[in-house]
Amino acid sequence: MWQQNYFPLGGSLALSAVAAALPIFVLLFLLAGLRKPAWLSALAGLAAAALAAVLVYGMPVGMLAASVIYGAAFGLFPIGWIVFTAILLYRVTVESGKFEILKDSIGRLTDDPRLQALLIAFAFGAFVEGAAGFGTPVAVASAMLAGLGFTPFRAAAICLLANTAPVAFGSIAIPIVTLAATTGLPVDALSGAVGRLCAPVSLFIPAYLIVVMSGWRGLKEVLPHAALCGAAFASTQFAVSNFIGPQLTDILASLAAMVVLIVSIKVSRRGAAIAQPEGMLRAWTPYALLVVFVLAWGYKPLQMRLNATNISINWPGLHNLIQRMPPVVAKPAPYAATYSFTWLSAAGTACLFAAILGAVAVGMRPREFVKVIGHTGRQLALAELTLAAVLGLAFLMNYSGATATLGLAFAATGPAFPFFSALLGWVGVFLTGSDTSANALFGNLQVITAQKLGMSPVLMAAANSAGGVMGKMISLTSIAVAAAATHMKREEESRLFRFTLKHSVFLASVVGLLAFAYSASGQTLPHVEAKTLTDHKITLPDGKPAVLVIGFTHASQKETKPWSAKLAPRYPTWSIAVLQDVPKLVRGMVTHAIRGDVPESQRERFLLVLQGEKELKTAAEFNASAPDDAYLVTIDGAGAIRARYHGALTDAAVSTVVSGLQQQ
Repeated sequence: MWQQNYFPLGGSLALSAVAAALPIFVLLFLLAGLRKPAWLSALAGLAAAALAAVLVYGMPVGMLAASVIYGAAFGLFPIGWIVFTAILLYRVTVESGKFEILKDSIGRLTDDPRLQALLIAFAFGAFVEGAAGFGTPVAVASAMLAGLGFTPFRAAAICLLANTAPVAFGSIAIPIVTLAATTGLPVDALSGAVGRLCAPVSLFIPAYLIVVMSGWRGLKEVLPHAALCGAAFASTQFAVSNFIGPQLTDILASLAAMVVLIVSIKVSRRGAAIAQPEGMLRAWTPYALLVVFVLAWGYKPLQMRLNATNISINWPGLHNLIQRMPPVVAKPAPYAATYSFTWLSAAGTACLFAAILGAVAVGMRPREFVKVIGHTGRQLALAELTLAAVLGLAFLMNYSGATATLGLAFAATGPAFPFFSALLGWVGVFLTGSDTSANALFGNLQVITAQKLGMSPVLMAAANSAGGVMGKMISLTSIAVAAAATHMKREEESRLFRFTLKHSVFLASVVGLLAFAYSASGQTLPHVEAKTLTDHKITLPDGKPAVLVIGFTHASQKETKPWSAKLAPRYPTWSIAVLQDVPKLVRGMVTHAIRGDVPESQRERFLLVLQGEKELKTAAEFNASAPDDAYLVTIDGAGAIRARYHGALTDAAVSTVVSGLQQQ
C-alpha cells in the first residue's frame, strides 16, 4: 500500500505547496497568459499534475494512470452525460424552430430595454442556465438582446453580469453534483449551503443590473419590477435548494422570476400590447417535460427503484491501495475509489427522456432527431474532453496528496479562511471558465482546510461554488462566447474584460463576507480532542447533559441501520433515530429530529446513528470504509451544536460515550 506524503520537499510545507500548485500555475499561464483554449490548458495542467505526482510525490505510475482514468470516467459520466442531454434538449427546440417562438414570447412583452434585460438576460438566461449551462445562456441571451436592438458590447456586458445568480445550479445542478462527488459530502447539504450563500446576492442582482445599465435614476423608474424579480428568484432559489434539491433550483427560480415580472409589467401597463406568438405552449413543452422528469427522478419511492439499478465498481489498481496519513486524517486509513455507474438514476437520463418526448411534442421526425444527436455530439466533443481532463486532474491531485498539501497551506489563513474560501473558487472559475471544473479542482481542498481549522466542510465547499459563480463573467471562455454571439469587434473584448472585472471582484467579496458571517455565527464547530472519547462523562459549558451523534458521511447518502440494530437491544430505553449525514444537523435538522423522533422526556438523551453507503456490521468494517469521516458531536437539549470530534470509531468508543451519557 502506497502512503501519501504531504511534505515531500524536505519536510517544507511552503516548498511542497508550490510544487502541488504547479498544475494550477500551468492552467493560469496558458489560459490567461497565452490565451489557449480550455481543452488544451486542461490537458497541459493534467500533464503537469502527472509530473508532480511522479517526481515530487513519488506516486506509482500504475496508480497515477488509474486515478486519471477514474476521474475522466466520472467527468464523462454522469457529468458529461448531463451536459450532453441538456444541450440535446436545447438543440431540439432550436432545430425544430420552436426556440424562436420562445424568444419572441419573452421579447414581445415589453418595449422597455431595462425590463427586456431583466426578462431575457436575468430570468430567461437563468432558465437556460438551469437547463443547459456551460456557456449556453450567455450565447442565447446576448444574441436575443442584440436582436432586440442592444449594441453588441451592451448586450454582452449585461448578460455576463446577469449570469451570476444561477451558475452554481446550472445544467441541472452539475456543479453541485460534481462538488458532492469530489468531496464526498451529501448533495442535499451542499445544495442548501450554496442556496443560502447565493440567495442574498440574487436578491439584489436585478437592481444592480439596472444601475449598471442606466444609473440610479433609471433604477428608480423600474424599482418595483427589479425588486419583485429579485425577491421571486432569491426566495425560490433558497426554498428549492434547501427543501427540494439542487436539480430544479434554477429552472423553478427563473420561472418564478419570469411570472412575477410578466404580471408586474402588465399591471403597471408598461407592457407593449402585442399578442403572443402562436404555438407558444407547444414551444415550451420540452422544458415543461424536463421539469416533470427531474421532479419524478427526485421522488423518493421512484428514486429508490432507480438507484437499485446502479452498478458500483471498486476501481482496479486504486481502490484502498493508497493510504491517507495524518495530519489530514486522524490515523492512517485506506483511500477508497468506488465508481458508481448510475445509468438509469442519473439526472442526465431524466433529461434524455425529456428530450425524446420533447422532440415528439414539437413534431420532430426520428431521422431529424438522430441528426440533432450527432450534431450535439460534435458540438460538445472538446467540452467533453475538457471535462474528462479537468476531472482527471482533480482526482490525480486528490490521490497523489497534492490537494491535501494545498489544504494544509490554506489552513494557515486561520479565522479568515471563509472569506478566502470564496475567492479560491472565484480564481478557479476564472481559470477554467466553469464552476463545475473549479469545484472538481478545489472542492476537496476546501474540505481538508475546513477540517484542519475546525470549520464546517459543507460551508467551505459551498463557498467555493458560490464564490466561483462570480468569476464566470471574467473567464476568457465566457467573454469569447458573448463576443461571438453578439458579433462584437475583437478589439472590444479586452474592454469587456476590464468592465466586468470590477463587478466580479465586488460580488466575489460579497460572497466571501457572507461565508465569513455564516461561519462566525455558528456553522463553525469547535474541534474537540480525541480524549473526549475516553472521558466517562461529557458536560457542556452550561452544565446540561450532552446529546451525542455518532456516524459518518458518504456521497451515496443511502441509509442503513446496523448500528441502530446493534445498540437498541443493549440500550432499550434509548430512542434511535437514523439520519443521513452530519451536515444536515448543522443546518438545523437536530431540532427537527428531536421533535419528530424522541419523546419530550428523553430529548436530552438519545443517540442519532448516521450511516452511509452499505451495511457495516462491525467496528472493523466501519473503520475500513470511512475511518476519517466519523463524528462525535455534542448537542444540548435545545438542539444547539457545541463541539465536534472527527476521527475513527470503535465498539469501545461507542460503549464509552453511551455509558458517559448514562452516568449524567
